[in-house]
Amino acid sequence: MSQQAEEATAKGRRFPGLRSSAGRGREATAGDRSTRRTGLFVTVLLGALAAVPPMSMDMYLPALPEVTRALDSTATTVQLTLTACLIGMALGQLVVGPMSDRWGRRGPLLAGLMVYVVAAAMCALAPNAELLIAFRVVQGLAGSAGIVIARAVVRDLYDGLAMARFFSTLLLISSAAPIVAPVIGGQVLHFTNWRGIFVVLTVIGVALTALVWRRLPETLPPERRQHGGVRGALWVMRGLFIDRVFTGYLLANGFAYGALFSYIAASPFVIQDIYGASPQAFSLLFGLNSFGLLLVGQINGKLLVGRVRLDKVLGAGLGLLAAGGLALLLVTTEVFGDAGTVGIATCLFVMISSLGLILPNTNALALMRTPHAAGSASALVGTSCFVMGAIASSLVGVAGKSTATPMAVVQLSSAVAAMACFLLVCRPWRNRPMDVPRR
Repeated sequence: MSQQAEEATAKGRRFPGLRSSAGRGREATAGDRSTRRTGLFVTVLLGALAAVPPMSMDMYLPALPEVTRALDSTATTVQLTLTACLIGMALGQLVVGPMSDRWGRRGPLLAGLMVYVVAAAMCALAPNAELLIAFRVVQGLAGSAGIVIARAVVRDLYDGLAMARFFSTLLLISSAAPIVAPVIGGQVLHFTNWRGIFVVLTVIGVALTALVWRRLPETLPPERRQHGGVRGALWVMRGLFIDRVFTGYLLANGFAYGALFSYIAASPFVIQDIYGASPQAFSLLFGLNSFGLLLVGQINGKLLVGRVRLDKVLGAGLGLLAAGGLALLLVTTEVFGDAGTVGIATCLFVMISSLGLILPNTNALALMRTPHAAGSASALVGTSCFVMGAIASSLVGVAGKSTATPMAVVQLSSAVAAMACFLLVCRPWRNRPMDVPRR
């Protein structure tokens, strides 16, 4: 059997939804087209599942000032609705990840999506800020299933540089959410109030549940699943944590997300309340930054992966993030005068775009070291993202909404911490592969 046929056959075993066409002579052309169509659909579906958290966060952003007024609350309290969702997503992944290693990917994913639908509907009906915060925790817990299992499915199917490329493709699809979501949210506010945004999220959840039920096959066969219940899951996570390099990538990824989520939490108030932009103008600026993230992510996947070492690309991205954070602090403190909306928008564009070099590569480099525990590893990586995001998004609200400096301080601190973890903990020039102990 040829190498091409062997690879195609192996892929068919690993992903029953895809059929090999190698070695079928004249039937290969039609079969290849079918395989590509099926593969494209699953790729888009995985991207949509990974987009659930940014959709849940970003569609709601243009409505934050309105929610503050409508529920007779404060900006700090309403920002806690973002923090609550992040905490839910962080904790949920620690449960869903090991569950998916034990029972497969489909069951935990479908359960999470169904709970997400109910929670989104309850958010639309929340009568006060306190109940909205509670429902957002549940929404985050359930929504975590999409992102953690999407990463685990990628690890089931790909290895090495192919996995890094696929993560860039996943970033392309999931990055469409931050571009589209605030625009949709801003337009929804033209026709209804903030509650209508959660109605839209409910409909999206129902659609994803139906698509997963009908079209996403199981990617983790029984012989590759973890056993041992809670004790086995804890043993596997212990094995992950004692690997210094994995932990370094996990922390670098988490601090990078801290910079991202401090921007997500503070930018509606900074751009709209301090700089006087409308919800629609804010959504366009937010979309532009997301487009920069998308574009740089594709440069990473199409041009850099396979040509430049992943660690070098990651280091460059972290350097850009730190440089953008420093420039943002200088702009917000008016060290060189008032740079206005253009100055702060430029700094934010550099910072958010640099994440296109950071996020896919930290995910790939961490999961490359965990072939036997993709769900648990994905859960830990994802939890680090949302724990850091929850801390950062709460910190930017401490000083109120009258100054942009807290956002800049938190973003710069997160960028410097991410760079320190990469250089001092990962020590990329000394990396060695590892394997996760089984139980």
